[in-house]
Amino acid sequence: MADITWEDPFCAEGNNCFRIGTDSAGNAHIAVAGQEEHHLTDSRDALRALILEIKAGKADHLL
Repeated sequence: MADITWEDPFCAEGNNCFRIGTDSAGNAHIAVAGQEEHHLTDSRDALRALILEIKAGKADHLL
């Protein structure tokens, strides 16, 4: 398993906190804070695209 470097948690008001991490193999990881052992892994570009879409409001219907 790759050694993941986790960023500080991102917490939205009244919601779960998420953590984003990267590894030396070029992968990006996202997890609920405190549950990092159950993370999703994809490319950094895919994670960047996901974050940009969320910021653009394209995932509000999922919340």
